[in-house]
Amino acid sequence: MPDASVSLAPAVPPTPPIPLSALLAREDLALRLIAGPADRDTVIHWAHTSEMTDPYPYLLGGELLLTAGVHVTPADATGPYFDTYVSRVAAAGGAAIGFGLAPVHDSVPRTLVAACEAHGLPLLEVPTQTTFSGVARAVWQLMAQARLAELRRVTEAQQRLAAAASRPDPVPSVLRQLAQRLTGWAALYGPDGAEIASAGRAPHDAARQALAHLTDVVRPAPTTTAPPTPPGTPVRTPTTPAPPPTGRPVRAAAPAGRPAPSSATDTVAGSHLAAYALGTGQGFVLGVSSPRREPGDHTIASVAAVLLSLLTGEHRSGTGAARSSALVRVLLGAAPEDVAPLLGTGRWVVVHARPENQAADAVAAAALGAALGSALVDLADGVVRVLLPAEREPGPQPGWALGVSTAVGPGDWAAADSQAARALARARATRAALVGHGTRPGLTDLLPRDEADAHAQALLAPLGAAPALIETLRTWLSLHGSWDRTAVALSVHRNTVRQRIARCAALLGTDLDDPDVRMELWFALRRA
Repeated sequence: MPDASVSLAPAVPPTPPIPLSALLAREDLALRLIAGPADRDTVIHWAHTSEMTDPYPYLLGGELLLTAGVHVTPADATGPYFDTYVSRVAAAGGAAIGFGLAPVHDSVPRTLVAACEAHGLPLLEVPTQTTFSGVARAVWQLMAQARLAELRRVTEAQQRLAAAASRPDPVPSVLRQLAQRLTGWAALYGPDGAEIASAGRAPHDAARQALAHLTDVVRPAPTTTAPPTPPGTPVRTPTTPAPPPTGRPVRAAAPAGRPAPSSATDTVAGSHLAAYALGTGQGFVLGVSSPRREPGDHTIASVAAVLLSLLTGEHRSGTGAARSSALVRVLLGAAPEDVAPLLGTGRWVVVHARPENQAADAVAAAALGAALGSALVDLADGVVRVLLPAEREPGPQPGWALGVSTAVGPGDWAAADSQAARALARARATRAALVGHGTRPGLTDLLPRDEADAHAQALLAPLGAAPALIETLRTWLSLHGSWDRTAVALSVHRNTVRQRIARCAALLGTDLDDPDVRMELWFALRRA
């Protein structure tokens, strides 16, 4: 039955237990296993010293119980005493017994050895030179080392998951990284229970079906209201839901008014399963299967669940409402200058971005916006456009090529959009991670705007009916006449670039190899 208790991700993973074999490997202790199974899976949670005849009430489970046999009389050493003693320790969940050879006994009683063999409880011989406090200190040292190693593992996993969430394919990347960190399988389930994406080695069918069922335990119930029942319709009583294909019992949904648990766990045929409800309220669930369950696994999976929540959820906040209001006002004819106060104050930059090796999708666009610090994101024709406050200076993003405009006011958003597009073209052509539009003053700033505009329009008039020619000429000149890089920037064949440039030269009636002509045309194109 799934353990569907509500759980919150701890700030740090719990302290992991230590293998009994690690304690036996300490040469300074000289402990010796003389009875019970030599099982490498036996672990110790702590060490406890007791000379009680019945330690059962004082044990929590998982202890290495240390005793010098002070409570043992000579008659007990040869009678049934130890069989009762060991059975009580085993019933309390004790992990092992450590018997000290001093100061009462010179050797471990044979009846104790036989009782530990009979009950399958490891028995350690603690030599005279080894104190119980030394054994306890060694246990805590090993636990501290294990905790430090687990903290490092969790920290590294958090960093790798965060990096995966900023990739162009964030959801598959996060699932792949999570599956790798847990040495298992991770899947994202949609609101309808269908598997959307997965990564890692898939578990066998029984565990996979059980995991799909486990996601129903944590998925919040829909909040839709049933339509009124028409008069005369027969009343149907609720029935028990059909069992899943594995035949495992069905966990009933949470009663009305009681929230579904945030996570649930189960174990099926050696596979440890866990399901995490994503905090979006949209019904997405993260499912995880792993061959073993480490103390930090819950923390790692919880981090992945938070990242997937951000990637799949809708942000319904006051800021989101302001963005919606701004969009409505623009659609109804408001000027950008009037709408900008709803989005924030100050100046803005426009960022154009393309993934390096694949097409962008809506999830990747949202992830890029989150990485840059803005939810004002648009995706069209494979290009992601982000409107970003100027104080949030954009930086290179792994897997993306970015073009960034200069900082402008709301009235110049359209011009900044063109700047970002040209900067992105240069970034792709030069294989740069980020290219910004130039901000240095030029010769055009020394001329009257009206005269410069009139000269540019007259010079480029022969190309006015062919926007593709103007854009090709602009890109070709910006890339110093490189046919190949211009073809990459415009996503056309290099022969197409040659044909267009030849057509421009013919229409303009000039020699485009002349640097003076190029400079004058670049001046005109900048004004245009």
